[in-house]
Amino acid sequence: MLPLFLMHMGKIAKDYYLTEVDKLPNSIYCMHDYMGEDGIKPHQHLKDQLLYTEGGMVHVKVQGVTYFLPARHYMWIPSGLEHSIHPGSTAVIMRNLYFPFAQSDDSFFSQAGIYPVNELLLQMLIFSNQWHGDIVPQNKIAFGFVSSLRDILPQLSLHQLPLILPMPSHSRLIQVIHYMEQNMQNGIALPQLAQQFGFSERSLSRLFKNDVDMSFIQYHTIQRMLKALELLLTNKLSVKETVALVGYNSIPTFSATFRKIVGISPSAYLKLGDGFGHQATNGLNR
Repeated sequence: MLPLFLMHMGKIAKDYYLTEVDKLPNSIYCMHDYMGEDGIKPHQHLKDQLLYTEGGMVHVKVQGVTYFLPARHYMWIPSGLEHSIHPGSTAVIMRNLYFPFAQSDDSFFSQAGIYPVNELLLQMLIFSNQWHGDIVPQNKIAFGFVSSLRDILPQLSLHQLPLILPMPSHSRLIQVIHYMEQNMQNGIALPQLAQQFGFSERSLSRLFKNDVDMSFIQYHTIQRMLKALELLLTNKLSVKETVALVGYNSIPTFSATFRKIVGISPSAYLKLGDGFGHQATNGLNR
């Protein structure tokens, strides 16, 4: 649990930067602070946003879709896109960089997405901790450095993490998906699921495709990986414990699926997460 004064500071900072980010249209705005327990309500900016977090999982809700932002990844949020941010822990630190909107031929900057952070980008983000608030163009060294961070993102961010789940609108599918979430550890199969909720397999498959634009298998796989990341990162469970709780019977099968979607093995992911608490606290003390 964070000290009360830090939680209070986080709330003040959130209220402040939600109003101050766009006051100087040509500045790059930096904010590094604890998120607190309430998260950040739906809002939007005139500037593009790079969001990097440390200390736990974060969900970002955008236009009926929930993005999961895990450790060692960042999210790009284009100008004008309404979003809300929901932390899984009061210890989460946000590192935000807001860039003046600029027309670009690169489609990267016009789309929301979550991308891995390599060592180069990580060190640049850590270096940016020394700045808070507006960086104006007249501050050539700081502005040039943070601008270069933005400019290299398309070259460094070739693999978008597909950890996105659309929110269903059909009332019966909402019930089905809630059941899948609550009973994941028991193993979920389409035939039994369809029978339990009074569908034929074909009609339930069609409902998934029509409502969330994903097959049952696609949706359930992402659902399981999201839960696995939460259990590994926030609950600090072992890979073996996690495998059982997300309904896999085989550690190798789970690990292969995890690696395919996340890009690294579960054990390597656990090692990534272990170092962030210390790094996060040090970053705020700079």
